[in-house]
Amino acid sequence: MTKALEGIRVLDMTHVQSGPSATQLLAWLGADVVKLEAPTGDITRKQLRDLPDVDSLYFTMLNCNKRSITLNTKTERGKELLTELIRRSDVMVENFGPGAVDRMGFTWERIQEINPRVVYASIKGFGDGPYTNFKAYEVVAQAMGGSMSTTGFEDGPPLATGAQIGDSGTGIHVVAGILAALFQRENTGRGQRVNVAMQHAVLNLCRVKLRDQQRLAHGPLAEYPNDDFGDEVPRSGNASGGGQPGWAVKCAPGGPNDYVYVIVQPVGWKPITELIGRPELAEDPEWATPEARLPQLTKMFQLIEEWSSTLPKWEVLERLNAHNIPCGPILSTKEIIEDASLVTNEMVVEVPHPERGSFTTVGSPLKLSDSPVNVVSSPLLGEHNEEVFIGELGLGDEELRLLKSNGVI
Repeated sequence: MTKALEGIRVLDMTHVQSGPSATQLLAWLGADVVKLEAPTGDITRKQLRDLPDVDSLYFTMLNCNKRSITLNTKTERGKELLTELIRRSDVMVENFGPGAVDRMGFTWERIQEINPRVVYASIKGFGDGPYTNFKAYEVVAQAMGGSMSTTGFEDGPPLATGAQIGDSGTGIHVVAGILAALFQRENTGRGQRVNVAMQHAVLNLCRVKLRDQQRLAHGPLAEYPNDDFGDEVPRSGNASGGGQPGWAVKCAPGGPNDYVYVIVQPVGWKPITELIGRPELAEDPEWATPEARLPQLTKMFQLIEEWSSTLPKWEVLERLNAHNIPCGPILSTKEIIEDASLVTNEMVVEVPHPERGSFTTVGSPLKLSDSPVNVVSSPLLGEHNEEVFIGELGLGDEELRLLKSNGVI
């Protein structure tokens, strides 16, 4: 069966997480992703190792289904080979610091001369302006994109989310831009630039908080549990911030992840009152309507928690679901990696590796009926040098040997 992006060649000049997460998705969709690394390799091959002298999980979990070549692009021969690689590629992706690729001699204008059809995608920390040259990391992007100021509890410090919305979140945005540019190329015959900034991607994921910032001009936000509101959106703990109030309630035996997140819809209030042993609240005018409950959300979830804290979270889940009440258990990383349904859905997959034996990774969340994904191992450093430089670029065996001895590859 052919893949969605079969026949698309991606020159992957990315490192760490934001770029590799994007190019891995392209590889899962069927693109031939050639990861170009310095002869020393992507820095994450050696970071956070759990086993000595093998590629780290940091690297393997972001670089599956790719080929690896090495090239020192600071050398003249390296620049010549990079030129040929660009000429043969449909997509080029990089996440170096601002201006780094230009300083190599490969400005957008030069890249267009080499290959007018190439889609050139760049990930940067920030857009043009005062932040352009700031160094960007995952949590820096969260801090400057609106996430941290609105995450946490009212009386506590701003918090980072465990989801990598700055890095992998940006990678997903980049994939969308690349696919759109490839589609437009079918009509125009031309490639184009795709630019995505990490700060911008985080902001896009925080749009509901900008919605609430504007709503503050008309008074307090009733669906928030906060008592006081200033002139900016406050941190509101586990409140959903949406049209239907939600909260994480404790369950037995009281471990760090013994919680169920419960959303109280108007239609769900009556069965909830029955479950918690307070059926009279279904008709009580102080509780019966959403408008009556909004000012006392904290008390409402305390009542639910008095019930839920006596039961294991899976039993709470079962009882709530029996009444069609939206809810979900807080799943720990251990529970997720052992979740049979996630394994069945190929979202938790075991991948053989030539040096570490095997590793568990996250599978593709994109499920296409005609383009199934088979997750295969990340490449060893320079594993495909001979395949690409000799087999595809036409170099001879002797030149390849000299390139290696001279530090070009």
